[in-house]
Amino acid sequence: MPTPSLDALPIRRLTLRDLTACADLSEDRGWPREEHKWGLLLAAGRGHGIDAPDGGLAAACVVTEYGPREQPSLAAVGMVLVAERHSRQGLGRRLMRHVLEEAGTTPLTLHATPLGRPLYEELGFKVTGQAKMVRGLFVPSGRADVLTRTATADDLPAILRLDEEVFGLDRTHIVTRLPAFADQLRVAEEDGRIIGYAAAWPNMHTHVVGPLIARDTATAQALIASLAAHTNRPLRTDIDVRHGALLDWVKEHGLAPVAFNAVMTHGITELPGDWGRRFAPVTVAAA
Repeated sequence: MPTPSLDALPIRRLTLRDLTACADLSEDRGWPREEHKWGLLLAAGRGHGIDAPDGGLAAACVVTEYGPREQPSLAAVGMVLVAERHSRQGLGRRLMRHVLEEAGTTPLTLHATPLGRPLYEELGFKVTGQAKMVRGLFVPSGRADVLTRTATADDLPAILRLDEEVFGLDRTHIVTRLPAFADQLRVAEEDGRIIGYAAAWPNMHTHVVGPLIARDTATAQALIASLAAHTNRPLRTDIDVRHGALLDWVKEHGLAPVAFNAVMTHGITELPGDWGRRFAPVTVAAA
């Protein structure tokens, strides 16, 4: 029986039942399996995939929408992967064209590696920013001036209000999953008011810090330090390069740059919200 052409393979919706296949695809491309992150993305977002004729997934990506469900205001594209044996055959381009068609007038954003950036530019995405990934064992020093503590269930309404104010759009479907997804969820307070929050979630042998929402750099520093104090794993996070003071501080405390990603958008010239208080995303795969 002849093998079907890759162009003829249908694009289908992925579900949590595809979690292992998505992790296998990550591993095929030399990425960590990241089942935990895939689980969040497939539950909170919408996965798209192409089944390979010889089994498994030939290609996949995830789209996470924000704003009103009936008419999203922004969609983040992440985990765009093509199996090595099917690479350079147009599957990534075909998958992204499908995403663009489904999005219609909804603006899109993504974090692009140097390898993926040319494809996204060809499809009309523009570079609007840059994020620096840092990683390492945090070296504590001194006592923070900002009060931080473990978040409680009673904090959730205030966290949601702050997150929407800073991110610029409703992320309830992401934020409400953080208590179960993350190993730590902490808030920064001043006079009984929450002025920042951050989570640390497990990713292979590291804890990823994200989201990181804070009133200012000092608050962001206090949240990172408090998360680090409660884990013996290396920390990893992706910091907007405009936050140079925070990047200098984490470098002084043991976190070294390991990669750069271009922040790209399609249909808008800049992301909504207040970048000055938005220090790091939940994950670059979901903005």
